[in-house]
Amino acid sequence: MTGERFIPFRKTNIVTMCADEVPAEERESFEGFAELLASLLHHEFRGRLEALKDSYYPFNPDADTRTIGELSADERHQAQQRLVDELSELAEAANFERISTDDLNRAFDEESLVKVRLEADFDDFEQVLFYRRGEHTSQEEVKHLFGLRRRTIEFTNYAKVLVYVKFKDAAHFEANGKKVDDLLFKPASTIIKLFQDVPRADLEMLFPNARVRMRGIDKLLIGVPAVISGIIIVVTKLIAALLPLLLLLGFWLGVHREPVQLDHGKLLAIVAGLAAFGGYLVRQFSTFKNRKIQFMKSLSENLYFRNLDNDAGVFHHLLDAAEEEEVKEAILAYHFLRNAERPLTAEELDGRIEGWFADKWDATFDFEVDDGVGKLRRLELVEEDEQGRLSAVTLDEAKRRLDETWDNLFTYNAQPRAAKA
Repeated sequence: MTGERFIPFRKTNIVTMCADEVPAEERESFEGFAELLASLLHHEFRGRLEALKDSYYPFNPDADTRTIGELSADERHQAQQRLVDELSELAEAANFERISTDDLNRAFDEESLVKVRLEADFDDFEQVLFYRRGEHTSQEEVKHLFGLRRRTIEFTNYAKVLVYVKFKDAAHFEANGKKVDDLLFKPASTIIKLFQDVPRADLEMLFPNARVRMRGIDKLLIGVPAVISGIIIVVTKLIAALLPLLLLLGFWLGVHREPVQLDHGKLLAIVAGLAAFGGYLVRQFSTFKNRKIQFMKSLSENLYFRNLDNDAGVFHHLLDAAEEEEVKEAILAYHFLRNAERPLTAEELDGRIEGWFADKWDATFDFEVDDGVGKLRRLELVEEDEQGRLSAVTLDEAKRRLDETWDNLFTYNAQPRAAKA
């Protein structure tokens, strides 16, 4: 079984897949149960969204509303920690997996599909969190041998990657000799981004302080022709043009005894030689800058098409994904417990669900049975015996309990108003 927890089917697909296995006369009732369950969980996630927005507001660079009262340094620190905790919990609920620091460091060493060498100063960060979901293996044709041939490479690709970065304050950058005005980011700022279809070897391009650097092969492609053409220019033009100057210098130093006359023609030749050498230096500098611009363009294009959302918008993506996963887990757990011929342990339930997906739908993942059963327990949709074996309540009873929970979400009208005199 793979370590991937993500269920690779939509919520509506899961409901249909389960409903197809119940008797025809119960199908509508089962779909009604799934809708009630999804509505309750949607209400819970709405509360989580509001908590996330409140925690992120002090750090949101795009906020367009007025702030009432300033947070103290301690309050800002507590709000930042709440933001990290809630974001991490939400990513876990959406079945994202944490990317370790070792994996991030490995991305800088592995051969990248984007032929750009990048560097990022990890010391600029106060905190870094990377999460990924939807790991799969892909193939792509790439050029090699200076574009003369193509070869197919196999690489690990992530369907979604979540990035959270908190930069250190301005004092850190000033202490390290960096001008704050020259930075591409704001010190002490918090950046949250969501990307799609990111190769594991290209994770380094997602760092907001990544800088383009020349690869060894690129230095050779620029350096070798530059050296050869430079030698040719120096030998054929510069030395010939400067020879009268060298002889005059030798005469002044006593090395050359015959006097040297610099007429108008020789001066023009010297100027022409220096101009040719200067033009050569300008061309080489332009070649280097253009190569670097090409790399930055390639990097920008890749980020443009892979970027899904930024900052507060990421919360909505994550909440929707987490809500989908929670509903799918609960519906699957209830359906298989209800269809079981006897009470099941959590391990037996886990095995049946994973086996069903592997055999019938050719899908392999690690089902979060504890999450699925936990939601059913909280909503009182399962019963447990002394041996810890689980069984689902009947479909009618499940809907009745969900409806009762929904009716009790708000109790403002629980007490009847006094009759008018």
